[in-house]
Amino acid sequence: MSIQFPMPDEAILARRDAIIAGLAPLVPESALITTEDERRAFETDALTAYRRMPLAVVLPTTTEEVAAVLKFCNEQGVKVIPRGAGTSLAGGAIPQEDAIVVGVGKMNRVLDINFGDRTMRVQSGITNLAISGEVAHKGFFYAPDPSSQLACTIAGNIAMNSGGAHCLRYGVTTNNILGVRMVLIDGTIVDIGSDAMDAAGLDLLGLVIGSEGQLGVVTEATVRILPLAEGARPVLFGFDSSEAAGRAVAAIIGAGIIPVAMEFMDKPAIEICEAFAHAGYPLDAEALLIIEVEGSDVEMDATLEKIVKIAKEHGVQTVKESKSAMETAAIWKGRKSAFGATGRIADYICMDGTIPTGQLPLVLRRIDEIVKSYGLRVANVFHAGDGNLHPLILYNCNDAEEAHKAEEAGNDILKLCVEVGGCLTGEHGVGIEKRDLMRKQFTEIDLNQQMRVRAVFDPTWLLNPAKVFPLDGRPSV
Repeated sequence: MSIQFPMPDEAILARRDAIIAGLAPLVPESALITTEDERRAFETDALTAYRRMPLAVVLPTTTEEVAAVLKFCNEQGVKVIPRGAGTSLAGGAIPQEDAIVVGVGKMNRVLDINFGDRTMRVQSGITNLAISGEVAHKGFFYAPDPSSQLACTIAGNIAMNSGGAHCLRYGVTTNNILGVRMVLIDGTIVDIGSDAMDAAGLDLLGLVIGSEGQLGVVTEATVRILPLAEGARPVLFGFDSSEAAGRAVAAIIGAGIIPVAMEFMDKPAIEICEAFAHAGYPLDAEALLIIEVEGSDVEMDATLEKIVKIAKEHGVQTVKESKSAMETAAIWKGRKSAFGATGRIADYICMDGTIPTGQLPLVLRRIDEIVKSYGLRVANVFHAGDGNLHPLILYNCNDAEEAHKAEEAGNDILKLCVEVGGCLTGEHGVGIEKRDLMRKQFTEIDLNQQMRVRAVFDPTWLLNPAKVFPLDGRPSV
């Protein structure tokens, strides 16, 4: 595999016992993981092709414990890898041999719910889905819904600015977070943002969300909770080609219609997901759109009428509305299980690039050509409404040549996204996966400025190093 890791600091490795001894008084005994077998659970994340055994793992339960650990690591010059649930698909939580993993998984409590202000304060280790579960009885929910929402933490969502199927209407993480409590590398605890929609001063919250754990460790978050809509209805639209489905998406968005969700699957993805979920996806279609609308019955009927009209103008073959809560659940089970269902039949690399929706027909055709040129297969399933692509490149991980081809095909797809006016990532982050492609999107001046901002928060680059920026990159002052 082609992604490189920096050589570990031998001086830090030689001081491992002393470092562990220094960490021990800072957290409960059960929160410090040092044996090889126990550390192995933290050597990788969802980018499982790469693994590095960390020096040690700390699982704090309070912000104060996080602050004590970071202060110690800063004084000792020890690298820190922040970790939520380890669901990162870009290698954002993969450690290094001379680094301490600080996981927030035990920090999963709800601290406050204010239905009047429609806010909720939580520890950052709570799972995405659990936030909605805490307020569902009052008819509220938390909008961002990544496919891994059953497992992924709000900490990871903040780090990568995660989205999900319903982000088309409700926005991604940055649109649904009002404030965070964060620990800087020197142990300083800071509060950024507020309970109000707009906080005074510079928008540092916008800087923190999507920073991939390089500026600090987020331990608490204040999130927006929203009232559930009166009703919601997903509809399946089957097309005879991916290009036709792509043109329909561009036309719907171009007409000013913003559904709650607009998800795309090509034929391989349809077959994979239908075999798993039995959702009633049209197996004779070459491409499928799942379009969900919400509101009153009158509102949904009116919106769907416009969408169906546009779909017919682009050759839709199948239009199938959900008729029950059970059908709706099956439709979304199929979509949200796409990555896991694909893993049943093949190894895969899940890419994450974003493009203007008007470029969908061209890009879908080129993705197919790129992957076929490497002798591999691809299944496309993604958030079509905002142009956030997730091609799944299928390969055999036990075949080194195929693994290399899959990486190269993925790189070519991401370069294509940039060429048509998009960007390298939409919600998975850069991590190690796209680190060496950053120069394809940014100039050296752009990168230098970004690195200088990062260095303000972490001058010695101890927080999640070797991620996001090229390994030979350090800011020139």
